[in-house]
Amino acid sequence: MELARAISPRGELVLRRRDDGALELRVNGVFVMDDQETSSEELLASAALEAVRRPDRVLVGGLGLGYTVRALLADSRLGSVIVAEIEPDLVGWMRSGLIPSILADPRVEVVVGDVRAVVGDLPDASADAILLDVDNGPDFLVYNENSAIYTSSFLTTCRAKLRDGGVLTVWSSSSSAALESAVTDVFGACQVSPVPVRLQDRDETYYVYQGSS
Repeated sequence: MELARAISPRGELVLRRRDDGALELRVNGVFVMDDQETSSEELLASAALEAVRRPDRVLVGGLGLGYTVRALLADSRLGSVIVAEIEPDLVGWMRSGLIPSILADPRVEVVVGDVRAVVGDLPDASADAILLDVDNGPDFLVYNENSAIYTSSFLTTCRAKLRDGGVLTVWSSSSSAALESAVTDVFGACQVSPVPVRLQDRDETYYVYQGSS
């Protein structure tokens, strides 16, 4: 059952309730995420939280259905989290309650804008962690302009915004040698964590890439 639909400069967003009861988000007809299998989003958050001593300031690229941010908020050490989300309708659906909201937490600030601009506006050495879950990964893009997010150029910008000991984590729906190479080039090493998932009756593997400053 369709719950909401919106058109943006990047295409069509559809929020729907599947026959199995899951809440599902699709962009341009492509499955993006649901609320039934959220382990990789939670790992994106936990990997960052485990790698930093004090997560005083964290930036998340991509609101989605809110599970990465929800996992961050479960850590009492978290000071604040900035969420960069380019689709205002998605934010509106969460504010209205169509998507279970995490926006009432005073630690959360949502900025509607391109994650590249939001990260670029951060002062240097001001973030403890940057988490990127903006698209399906470099090899299966929903929005082609997001390819820039996975390049050494943008990852270098991310590193400049991290404090010493800060961490970058990047979600991908598939294994990507190019992304691993880019993270390694910028951070000196890349930790790759495969995440086996059960997605609508089929086995898949998602990946989390991590670099530390």
